[in-house]
Amino acid sequence: MLKMFSTQLTGLFNRINEKEAFSIEDGARLLAQATVGEGTIYIKGVKEMQAVTALAFEGPEPLAGSKILDQQDELLETDRALIITRFSNDPEAILLAKKLVEQGTPFVAISGKVQTDEEDLSSLADVHIHSGVLKGLIPGEDFERVGFASSMAATYIYYGLKFTIDEILADYR
Repeated sequence: MLKMFSTQLTGLFNRINEKEAFSIEDGARLLAQATVGEGTIYIKGVKEMQAVTALAFEGPEPLAGSKILDQQDELLETDRALIITRFSNDPEAILLAKKLVEQGTPFVAISGKVQTDEEDLSSLADVHIHSGVLKGLIPGEDFERVGFASSMAATYIYYGLKFTIDEILADYR
């Protein structure tokens, strides 16, 4: 089962790289504006996506110029935000996104794009990056899909954003 999961995970990363490369680059440019413009990159991971937030702050390669985003934070026009959640229709993430839109704060969202007629992160965010994870990656013993790798996909996307931000900022030094 682990070999099958590894194969599916590699395929997921390849699809993200192929289909979301431009969005990752656009998102990195948007977030880098905060650092170049003397602002802050605020990050909010919803539920298990707090793993990515922890990586950005506690990991061996923290994202420079970033802070954890709290619902009460009032952001400046030079600030940017990154919201990471499992699905694009997550109520907590949508509430935060609407506040950012109201404040005029540009933001990037990472989530699995759920087909819906309702307002979601993909329609609210300046840049939305689809994680490609809407169900488990492999069939389990009872034919239910298991291996819901949303935080792994989000971590992969985070590193894509971070590497690109670092490249952009290197040009300003």
